[in-house]
Amino acid sequence: MIFQTVFRFLTTLFVFVGIIAARAIVPDSSEIRISFVGDLMCHTPQLKAAENPDGTYNFDPVFKYVKPYLLESDFVVGNLETVTGGPSRRYSGYPLFNTPDSYLDALKSSGFDLLVTANNHALDQGVKGLKRTIEKIKERGLQYSGTFRDLHDRDSVRIFEIKGKKFSLLSYTYGINGNYLPESESYVINQIDTLLIKKDIESAKIRGSEFVIVFVHWGIEYQRYADKFQKNMGERIVSYGADLIIGSHPHVLQPFSFIRKNKNKDSVFVAWSLGNFVSNQQWRYSDAGCILNLSLSPGKKEVIILEEAEVVPTWVFKGNVESSFEYIIFPSVIASQNFFPDYFTASQRERLRESYFDFLELNKSNDFVKIKETTIQPIPFLYVF
Repeated sequence: MIFQTVFRFLTTLFVFVGIIAARAIVPDSSEIRISFVGDLMCHTPQLKAAENPDGTYNFDPVFKYVKPYLLESDFVVGNLETVTGGPSRRYSGYPLFNTPDSYLDALKSSGFDLLVTANNHALDQGVKGLKRTIEKIKERGLQYSGTFRDLHDRDSVRIFEIKGKKFSLLSYTYGINGNYLPESESYVINQIDTLLIKKDIESAKIRGSEFVIVFVHWGIEYQRYADKFQKNMGERIVSYGADLIIGSHPHVLQPFSFIRKNKNKDSVFVAWSLGNFVSNQQWRYSDAGCILNLSLSPGKKEVIILEEAEVVPTWVFKGNVESSFEYIIFPSVIASQNFFPDYFTASQRERLRESYFDFLELNKSNDFVKIKETTIQPIPFLYVF
């Protein structure tokens, strides 16, 4: 009992020190660091784990061990694959998600700056739920992309500026799960439409964007490699002038690659699917995701160049921590050092190891993306021989 109390105290201490260190090491230079994660989900068991005795919800513990990594970046993006339709509609998981507003509080606290909202669950609580989600995102000082309050919002391509450099992020989804959407309100969500994508990219560049990011919700669920549609659509998006493509929806990681942009051998980096950052999908491949860190530097003639890509593979723990049941995202690279929290079961240690080596195998032919070493260890780990 005494050991566990001391362990918990050290955990809190190391989290605090890790966060302070992360804030301190952000380089003061012209380089821009943007981080992306995949699907931010909230299934019914996650709701139950986050519920407090007084009926409120706290999702902060989910992100406590990846928070220091996110705080290293200038701009953090994730795919919000749920909606915050409000308590009057009853909180729920799959198939019609409705998540407490405190989920957004946890994302804000963990370092997120923009939430992609164009995905197949955006209309799970109807147009009203979609617009309320936007409202609650804005109230927390976060940005959103892919869903809209009105036509003016839809046609207002947002330009973000960091360290004097301007970039934009556009997002689109393959569909809306058959949820009802009146024709008169079709503007509330970007669905994949090549003419629309081409127009939006051109508009972003006209408005001064030096680097256009396109985030696409596409592909086949649980398929570990990009399908024909993804590849064909990716090539078309690149031909329209996109500088980077990030994908979501399959709920598993897919390999990183490049698409040739022109005859001068310029290439566009593509992350076909970033997998699940957090969910209740606890089977192999779907319990894993990553933090993709991209370093952008100023080039010539008002161009931004992708200098390097670094990744933190992640794995979702689901289980008992002392007297509570929790979901916690861990950097899976700890498996390479045989460091695990003392509350991991033998099965959980093996699954985390498995997810880490699955990631290595999936991207073994890609020399551009480097795995980030575990320089931030937010908790004291138990060494397992």
